[in-house]
Amino acid sequence: MHARWNSTLIAALLDGTLKTLKASGVKPENIVVQSVPGSYELPLAVQRMYQASQQQNSVLPGGGLVSAATDLLGGSTTDLTAMGSKTSESAQQKPASVEVEGNGGSKQPFDAIVAIGALIKGSTMHFEYISDAVSQGLMRVQLETGVPVVFGLLTLLTEEQGLERAGLDEGRKMHNHGEDWGSAAVELGVKRRGWGEGRFVE
Repeated sequence: MHARWNSTLIAALLDGTLKTLKASGVKPENIVVQSVPGSYELPLAVQRMYQASQQQNSVLPGGGLVSAATDLLGGSTTDLTAMGSKTSESAQQKPASVEVEGNGGSKQPFDAIVAIGALIKGSTMHFEYISDAVSQGLMRVQLETGVPVVFGLLTLLTEEQGLERAGLDEGRKMHNHGEDWGSAAVELGVKRRGWGEGRFVE
């Protein structure tokens, strides 16, 4: 799930997230990307997107932030899911899920959702109010639904800070934080599956 405001940053962060998901073995058809106008709408969109994943039948709804649908890896394993010799076998048998980009993907509820947004401080209190509301809202959604919501909200003092964190700064001194969010989604999806079965995955 992603906001469209600050589109240059969002596009790079989304690309980084998708790159890591796919490199980790997530099938493209198990990736759903949806968007909303701004970061303030993220908590509701994430909540409703998860609810929709529980009701889907033949085709997953298209459109918003990055989310994960079950059977994320479609039976394959990755370094992230095979986190230790004792857990790799069970991870292969019960892969976690992450999102859907096209038709024909998993029809199971999402196992993880990545909420991507960027807020840049201005000259009013707007920044503080929105940052706090979105942070609290996303935390509430994950606690109420039990689905991990990866916090992909950049709260920035300047646009330059955002370019650095999206891997777009002139010297390329920093990496794209979206890559970290994709890794977190896969790890949490796997762990959530284990917790649901009474196992602890490291």
